[in-house]
This record gives sequence, structure tokens and C-alpha cells, in this order.
Amino acid sequence: MQVRKQIPRKAAIPLPKGWPRRVRSAVIQTISLARTSMTHTRSWAANHYNARIRLKSENERLRSEVLLLREEGRIKDSRMEQIPAQRRPHYPPVERLAILELRAARGWSLAQTADHFLVSPVTICSWTQRLDEEGVDALVQVPVPVNTFPEFVSYSVRRLKVLCPSMGKARIANVLCRAGLHLGSTTVRRMLKVTDRPKRPTPPRSTAAGRVVTAKRPNHVWHADLSTVPTALGFWVPWLPFSLPPIWPFCWFVAVVVDHFSRRVMGVAVFTKEPSSKAVCDFLGQAITTAGGAPRHLITDQGVQFTAKDFNRWRQRRGIRHRFGAVGRFGSIAIIERLMRTLKSECTRRLLLVPFRRAAFVRELSLWSGWYNAERPHEALTTRTPDEVYFRRRPACRSPRYEPRARWPRGAPCARPHALIRGRPGVHVDLDVRYSADRKHLPVVAIRKVA
Repeated sequence: MQVRKQIPRKAAIPLPKGWPRRVRSAVIQTISLARTSMTHTRSWAANHYNARIRLKSENERLRSEVLLLREEGRIKDSRMEQIPAQRRPHYPPVERLAILELRAARGWSLAQTADHFLVSPVTICSWTQRLDEEGVDALVQVPVPVNTFPEFVSYSVRRLKVLCPSMGKARIANVLCRAGLHLGSTTVRRMLKVTDRPKRPTPPRSTAAGRVVTAKRPNHVWHADLSTVPTALGFWVPWLPFSLPPIWPFCWFVAVVVDHFSRRVMGVAVFTKEPSSKAVCDFLGQAITTAGGAPRHLITDQGVQFTAKDFNRWRQRRGIRHRFGAVGRFGSIAIIERLMRTLKSECTRRLLLVPFRRAAFVRELSLWSGWYNAERPHEALTTRTPDEVYFRRRPACRSPRYEPRARWPRGAPCARPHALIRGRPGVHVDLDVRYSADRKHLPVVAIRKVA
């Protein structure tokens, strides 16, 4: 008797009522579950001790990624195909070059390239023939970096260097920043194409001992000092019998007082010979009257004018605390000494002839001090001028700036100090250099917009 083996029937899966209405959501859920399962499996294979399993897992992942990218491209192409060819957006010149590069890398024909990018083969042929065109109207263009400045900006920087050769890269960047064009000092250096010279090794600096006076507000700490400025005759030799005393008409004695907090020149005086303590007191008293109040501290060197009894009695009557700069110590009177160097390098040495008449020389120093306080940006004041700090005015470098880079994002930061963009990016500007009182060493730089 033959016994037939009974094959059990497959268990029927109960389907919910109205299941065809949920089949699409079920497919999406199934794909999500499959994605989770594949991710777990690949993570196990990626950390396996067998190198062949790790390699196979990576190959499977890359193949899946290629298939998904192809499906993504097909979906986007199907949307673009719904638009008539005449109404489709044109490829930018930079993207046209990218298409031709991809065609060369893939070895596609004109028809294959046109089919992939939904254009006609005649269009691809036209791009290839006009590949070497130059200029802003070229059909195919090389991509331009967003942060590249136009050529007229480099021209303005070089022109400012020619008009004002005493300016360094930091001064040029600060002056243009106040005028509305923000550039970094390294950018200015590249535009000027100045090779960096090796820096000389500097000796270790010693700090001054004792309590340090820190300026906290305008008219809190003042510096005062004296210096000599040779006239057209110049200094004579220092040995007998050819030596002559340092007096007029061979040199002028110049006294300067500066506010430490704002670096503002509070007063300048000219003497025909080394002034006495009384003359220095009169000069400082005039500066106090002009400023409307005496400083809390006065820092000087240990010259005979500042150690005399008359000077001590004068400053005690006004409640001024006197401090001396440490001899041989760095930074004790560096502020006033640097100002004296600036006065000589940017004023007296720029004059064709230092005047012999006192009134004429005083006028030159007054013009320079007014320009220094109002127009010259100071590195220690973050591109502000002494007058802006002293009178608490809004810095010009904080005003809205011009942006010559057309593709620069409006929210992206610029060279410090950061400022908003004036108008739209991509404007053309020109350099406008004027001179205070027709003095070539006193430039006033402005930026104006051109059509």
C-alpha cells in the first residue's frame, strides 16, 4: 500500500480590510525597514576582522550609492523634460565648462552629452567651438573664486602707494578701511608684490619695574617731551672749533604733549633754543587750557626742565602726579618717542626746506597735528583716529562699506573691522586722494562709487 506524503498548505496571511488603500505606505515602510537592516549588516561587516568581508561590504555600499544617484538624476531629468526646450533655464558659463570637462573625462559623443544634460548636440558643438573666448561676455568661462578682488582694487592700492610712498601695507589697509573699502594687510601686500625681508633678531625687552600707570579715559595720562629738528643749514659737527650750540638758525626745539588714551596731540610748541622750565610750564598750561582740564598723570623723561623746582611747584598747584620714564627700560616713554619719530618722518623730513621763520614752522606743525588727529588711522586704536577716540565719535571704519566682489555673500565677514555692505555687491569704485592745505605729506583718502 503506497502512502502519499501530504504537503501542508502555506499559511494564509490575513490582510487587513481595505488593504489596497495602504499599499503605497506599506512599500515606503518596507523600504525603510530594509534600509535599517542593511545599515546594521554593513556596520557588522565594516568592523569584521576579515579584510575580504570589509572590502565586499564597501563594494556593496558603493554600488548601492551609484544606483541611488542614478535614480535621483532620473527623477530630476523627468521634471526638466516636462518643460519645453525653449523655456528651460540656460547653463551658466562656468557650468558649460564643467559639462565639457565631464564630456572629455567620460569620452562621450555630442549626442550622449546632449542626452545627459537635456540640450541639443548643436549646443554642445557651439560650446566647444567657442571654448577659447576671453572677456566677461565669453560663452564658456573659468570659475572665479568668490573672494577674488577686481583688478581696479589692485590698481587703487598701487596708486595709493605711489602717491603716498611712506605708507606701509597696514597703513594703506587702515586708510582704505576708513574710506569704505575693507582689505587685509596681507591682501595689500600681495597686491603690492613686496617680498618679505627677513626680520632682524630683536634683543629681549625688559619691562619697567614698579607700578604701571594705565590710561582709562581721555585726559587721564599725558606724555610730554622735547626734541630737536634741524633746519636747512643742518646740525654742525660736534667737535671744536667747528661746533656750534644747537640753537636757531641751525635747529628748532620742538615740545609735544600727547594724550595716552587716545594718542591725540594735545599741543605743539617751537623754541629757538633749549627751553627753560618756565617756558615748558607755559606751554603745558596752554595745552591744559585748550583741553579744558589738567591730566591726572604726566609722564616725562628726566630732563632738566622736568626736574626743576619751578616745574614741581607748578604741577603740584594743578594736582598733577608726575612720573619719570625708566632709564634704559623699554616701553616707559615709548608713546611720546614714537610720536616724535612720526612727526619727523611724516612732516619735517617731507618738507623741501624746514622754514627759518618761526611762524611758518609753527604753521607746518599745526597742519600736521590737525591732520594726525583727524585723518590718520592709528594701529593701536584699531583703525580709529585720535579725534574719534578722544571725542567718542562713531569710527569711520564702522560705516557701511563698498563691496567690489560681485559674488560675495552679504552675510559673510570682511576684513576687520566688520561692517555692513553699502548697496549691492559688485560696485566699481575709484580712489580719490586729496591733500590737506596742498601738502603732499598730508593725504586725505576717499573712495567714490563710479558707474
